[in-house]
Amino acid sequence: MNTSELLLDSYGRIQEVVHDVVDGLDDKTLSTRPEGTGNSIAWLVWHLTRIQDDHLADAGGYEQVHTADGWHDRLGLPFDASDTGYGHSAEQVATVQLSADQLAGYYDAVHARSLEYLKTLTDEDLDRVVDKRWDPPVTLGVRLISVISDDLQHAGQAAYIQGLLADGN
Repeated sequence: MNTSELLLDSYGRIQEVVHDVVDGLDDKTLSTRPEGTGNSIAWLVWHLTRIQDDHLADAGGYEQVHTADGWHDRLGLPFDASDTGYGHSAEQVATVQLSADQLAGYYDAVHARSLEYLKTLTDEDLDRVVDKRWDPPVTLGVRLISVISDDLQHAGQAAYIQGLLADGN
């Protein structure tokens, strides 16, 4: 297995969890917030998708799917096109009211673009510095692993909430 194949497999696992969680859920379930103030499944999936879209587009030097393919307008959320959800207040989380089709559609579009980019990568590419704001500077390899970790954590949180709601808790 080479670098590109390893990354393709890893990002494919995110897509599997996203679909396992959102497919077949109604809008009410997707927007339900545990204890009334927690993050909803809709917000978690939207946020993890925004992070992947934002971070890979930045690293790859291409425009985010969110804006390039019109997803910002299609989703109709009251946030700036650059907003990824980082630091959102409880009130902002509550505004993310999206359907399973919207969530899966946006994620699948980001996933497809991510795969196009990941297929081009070599071992040498992973050492390229993509963010000098940190000490030490962030390399492409570190950024890609960070996105995998963040996305899988949020996807797991969404799956946990799905289980809570299915059990009536």
